[in-house]
Amino acid sequence: MNASRRKAVAAAVVASLAVAGGVAAQATKPRATQPVLVNADTAKFKQVIPGISKVVLQGDPDKGPYATFTRFVPGQKNALHTHSSDIRQVVLEGAYLYEADGRKVRVGPKSFFVVPAGTPHTSGGDPKEGALFYEESSGPFDIQFIKSPEGGPR
Repeated sequence: MNASRRKAVAAAVVASLAVAGGVAAQATKPRATQPVLVNADTAKFKQVIPGISKVVLQGDPDKGPYATFTRFVPGQKNALHTHSSDIRQVVLEGAYLYEADGRKVRVGPKSFFVVPAGTPHTSGGDPKEGALFYEESSGPFDIQFIKSPEGGPR
């Protein structure tokens, strides 16, 4: 077997092992044994910080992968902060307001948005409607506020 053929075979073996490893990892994840249905209109939201409440749909936001319905009250404004994991969102009602590096994004109903891990940003809810969105992440939820030179959140 010539050198280029050996490299091609080696690459195919490595790719096969990576796919098999991913399938095995998926197979070991806990799976729902029954269908899950949660209606955001009747769910019991719990306030996590003033102006923000959540309903946990799956997982545990404090420990690892999770999914929630998240609600921002009208006019909610969250100071400059970051998250350790990407946060994926689908807005259901109102609008999620995001700003990073001077770029403002208004994420309205039926829209998908990803807040990239480690990106300093501000966020909030529409001034009149607030925001209701589905949120999920592959890691635990955290928020690190970025302090202003005076010591408080910006």
